[in-house]
Amino acid sequence: MAVDTTRNPSDESPDAGRRIIRGPVDTRGRAQLFWDLLFGAIRGIGGIAKNFYATFGIFLLAGAIVALTGTYAFAKFAGHVRSGSTQAFDDAVLRWIAQHRPPGLEPVMLEITLLGTGTVVMMIVAVSAMFLWLTKHRYSALLLLIATAGGILLNSLLKLGFGRPRPQIFDWATTAMTWSFPSGHAMSATVVYSTVAYLAARLQRRFLHRFLTLLIAALLILLIGISRLYLGVHYPSDVIAGVIIGLAWAGFCMATLEAIQLYARNRAPRVLRHEQLAPPHTS
Repeated sequence: MAVDTTRNPSDESPDAGRRIIRGPVDTRGRAQLFWDLLFGAIRGIGGIAKNFYATFGIFLLAGAIVALTGTYAFAKFAGHVRSGSTQAFDDAVLRWIAQHRPPGLEPVMLEITLLGTGTVVMMIVAVSAMFLWLTKHRYSALLLLIATAGGILLNSLLKLGFGRPRPQIFDWATTAMTWSFPSGHAMSATVVYSTVAYLAARLQRRFLHRFLTLLIAALLILLIGISRLYLGVHYPSDVIAGVIIGLAWAGFCMATLEAIQLYARNRAPRVLRHEQLAPPHTS
């Protein structure tokens, strides 16, 4: 005989009714829809980032953004220099240096400024590139050579384009032959020493060692820039502009190398015969 399983609402106990009321309810609304869309977008971006070509493009895009940002900052700053709005500041700083610089510091500053001259910079680049090439970091070596050559060419073009005379606030303690803006010493030092420090830091495992390497490079760039002011051959704005455009160019080159390594890791293992990957980071 068939059993009637149909429930009569009047047969439900009060407790059952309360359980129905306390059960899960539909809380979806505008806020829930927003979070669904947000996390869906994040998952979509994650999926795209897993695609090699997208990630490769992200590295190149990052380098382009660094270059464009630095170039924009340089252009804005150069506009102020060309309009003369920085001249009062430049003259005031050099006058202060002329009144307060100790004569006994001049030999030290001459030695420091030599670290930014073309001969010394090219020797450092040559030795570093040879070391990188012999230790199977050939793309790193090429990066260093391209960054240095490109920096020298770019600085020459910028000097010719602006044609700013050198300061005459006090007698120079060294010789200078080219235009003043932007500082060739500051730009070359920024490109070369930041790139060398970056390449050296990539070969180190410990974060502390990487940090100290980059810190030493930053201090060296700062000292070379100060030496140009102390010797009287550059305005402060010359040095600042050289550092800005130098960082922009070096940053683009560094991002390009990271993109090459990513390409080698995912699509061209044969490249690793000539470019060893950076060791994993440790604390």
